[in-house]
Amino acid sequence: MTRFRTPRFALILALLLIGAAALILASGRWALGEAERHADTAARQTANVQAGLLASELQKFRLLPLVLIDYPDVATMLDGGDAATQQRLNGTLELFAHRTDAAAIYVIDAQGRTRAASNWRLPTSFVGQNYAFRPYFRDAMRAGGSELFALGTVSGRPGLFLARRVDRGGRALGTVVVKVEFDRVEQAWAHAGGISFVTDPHGVILITSRPDWRFRTTHALDAATLADARRTLQFGAKPPVAAPLSLGRSSATVPLGDRTARYRVARSPAALSGAVLVRLEPLEPALAAATTRARLWGVAILLLVGLAAGFFIRAADTRRLQNEARVALEKEVAHRTVELRDANARLTVESHERIEADHRFRAAREELAQANRLGSIGQITAGVAHEINQPVAAIRTFAENAVRFLDRGAPDTARGNLDQIVGLTARIGTITAELRSFARRRTPATGAVPIASVIDGALLLIGEQARRVIAVDLPPSLRDVTVVGDRVRLEQVLINLLQNALDAVETMADRHVSIRVTGDTDVQLAVTDNGGGIDPGIADTLFTPFASSKPEGLGLGLAIARDIAREFGGDVALSPPSSPTGATFLFALRRA
Repeated sequence: MTRFRTPRFALILALLLIGAAALILASGRWALGEAERHADTAARQTANVQAGLLASELQKFRLLPLVLIDYPDVATMLDGGDAATQQRLNGTLELFAHRTDAAAIYVIDAQGRTRAASNWRLPTSFVGQNYAFRPYFRDAMRAGGSELFALGTVSGRPGLFLARRVDRGGRALGTVVVKVEFDRVEQAWAHAGGISFVTDPHGVILITSRPDWRFRTTHALDAATLADARRTLQFGAKPPVAAPLSLGRSSATVPLGDRTARYRVARSPAALSGAVLVRLEPLEPALAAATTRARLWGVAILLLVGLAAGFFIRAADTRRLQNEARVALEKEVAHRTVELRDANARLTVESHERIEADHRFRAAREELAQANRLGSIGQITAGVAHEINQPVAAIRTFAENAVRFLDRGAPDTARGNLDQIVGLTARIGTITAELRSFARRRTPATGAVPIASVIDGALLLIGEQARRVIAVDLPPSLRDVTVVGDRVRLEQVLINLLQNALDAVETMADRHVSIRVTGDTDVQLAVTDNGGGIDPGIADTLFTPFASSKPEGLGLGLAIARDIAREFGGDVALSPPSSPTGATFLFALRRA
């Protein structure tokens, strides 16, 4: 028996060792693949989020040059303005730079010399500097606008230069330039872990969570690009050199001291011309987590296999012991048979008596068992009947009610509950659809818009607390009237007026804001509040960009609202005051 068990045990042990080795190899490959998938997903998500935030950050700065080229003092300064104009423009640019967090805003004349700048107070002021050699100046003077990421020649700080040409009377007077720095963006990227950077079309790193990589390249530059960089000083006096990384399509490696860190790579278009945001997600954390999971699964599988092997070995030992016990029992039986034959004769009579007693006992026991079964069956039957009667009674009741409703010709009774459910789900769908439609960037579409839907959408988005203050006077005859416009943009105008009214009554004890709709030929919405009223000193400049009565306001809300209304043939105006307090704004729209 020992000769039989030893080879079998060795075979099972060998199979277990082979299986463990195969499991370790497979788990390692699985862990690497799983880590790469997790890291790829995290890299893509982070790249998309960071690209979106970067685009949002840049969008507000791109509007500044467009607005400033129409600022009167800009053209006056470039067309031979005096020292007073320069001083006033310096202060204005300084104020805009402070409010918008722009690194610098400055005005360059047609010869390339800076005439006014937001940093005019600093030793590193741009005033008087000549930037005629800068590509962003030359391109803006030629094409009307340009963008360039470069190293500042005076400040020595990198940033994005946004330039727009100033034209008056068919003449190019100069340019307005806004410099944007990305310190906060880069700090946020650094805190997110991993490595993020933006490269230009030539592979030069512009914005990065690793400051030592800025103005380095992901691959070698050609001679023409290097020459152009030296001539324009775009990246400083020294030409860009390669960054310390090996960048592939989906993976990258970065030397870190005596080891090499592995990363997974994701790319997303950046909000700069031809630029790409590259995200390097560390592979090691995901690989460590996947390896841990693989090891846990491996240990669990090995335990299961070991338990199964132990079970089979135990079963084999049990069968062996049973066989040995049977053989021993057979020997004992044979030994005792002789003794039992003598006792068997003496017990024959007793056996017959016991058999008869046993028969009677069995019969009585069977009778008792039968009675017990009958009692159990009765209980079961009662329980089953009770369980069945409830749904049967309910089914019958529902059926009878259905017959009665049909006989009475009242199907609307049942339909009413369903209409309530449909109404509630439609209400939820309306809210989510309204929010999604309002936030999504989309191309406005001019068409016929019900005035009631504009008011309802605006009230839906303005919030429950605000709706308690607002009273709507919309005559039934005007609810179905349609106006010319885009619903989302018209809601934007109305929300702007309502928000201004709510701000005006914020400190009032008894707050009232109303929307009154009138109109015979065109439609007019009057938004009225009982606030402190409009200061007569700024009434004439309310709709002028950058004119605001709010300390922190940029003064663009009403100007944008009027532009949207006029785009659709309407207008926004301040109604002449009828009392010292309160204000009424009129929002006029053309009927469709």
